[in-house]
Amino acid sequence: MDNRLENKQAKSDPYAYGKVKLSKKIFITRLIKYFLILFASIVAIFPFVWMISSALKTKSEVFSFPPKIIPSNPQWGNFIEVFKEARFGTYMFNSLFVATSEVALQIVTSAMIAYALTQLKFKSKKVLFGVIMATYMLPSATTYVPCYILLSNINLLDKLSGLIISNVVSIFGIFLLRQAFLQVNHSLVEAARIDGASHFKILWKIIFPLTKPSFITFGLITFVKSYNDYMYPSLILKTPEKFLVSSGLRQFFIEGGAYGIKWPQVMAASTITVLPLLILFLIAQKWFMGGIGDTGVKE
Repeated sequence: MDNRLENKQAKSDPYAYGKVKLSKKIFITRLIKYFLILFASIVAIFPFVWMISSALKTKSEVFSFPPKIIPSNPQWGNFIEVFKEARFGTYMFNSLFVATSEVALQIVTSAMIAYALTQLKFKSKKVLFGVIMATYMLPSATTYVPCYILLSNINLLDKLSGLIISNVVSIFGIFLLRQAFLQVNHSLVEAARIDGASHFKILWKIIFPLTKPSFITFGLITFVKSYNDYMYPSLILKTPEKFLVSSGLRQFFIEGGAYGIKWPQVMAASTITVLPLLILFLIAQKWFMGGIGDTGVKE
């Protein structure tokens, strides 16, 4: 009875009737949007769920039909067996060491170059930036042979230091930080210069705090890329003790005899490989998802 009365009142008032129709349209639109987001989330997370589930199964359960997500008797020993059969502790340490070193060096070099491109005045600055961005368009595989020859000439092949040195500069990082630095209010930089601050102090005391989300985003992307890198490290590193986790996983998958035989152990090794990245993202997601909302100038 109340609903009929409200509908009559809404129809008698065109403005109120329009609001009711609009609210229904907004509700349906949001419902569709949330459904699509939920569907996309399930599609994205399902491989991780299946990987973890398979890591806790027996071989017969992995190939059972219909497939089961929850194993009947979780095989936690699969994770221990992986560490016994392969040097996954060494592989993970190598990957974490290389990725952390590359992140630290690339943040420093990218920040310094981005600062020069945004805060310093010199001739052909736009040309230099164009050349830098032009190199970003080159496929990464085109640099493998020149880097291999250079590292060979300075005796850094098959060394983690050689891998780190050849990834000191990131074109993506220069571009990302340059765009972030352009959003910093120039009056803050000018005020710091008047007070006698050096370029280094301006960069790390003024600009860095205001663009911290961009630094964290760049660091996270670089860490994931370096940690997961396979092709280039496989070319540079030949000694098994120096393999990164991707090369170690491949060796365990094929050369270790796990291919087609030990799928639960392969899935356990994959879970171990992915786990540090998931933990890192959970820690840094607040800053990763955040933008540069504050230029540092208060009204």
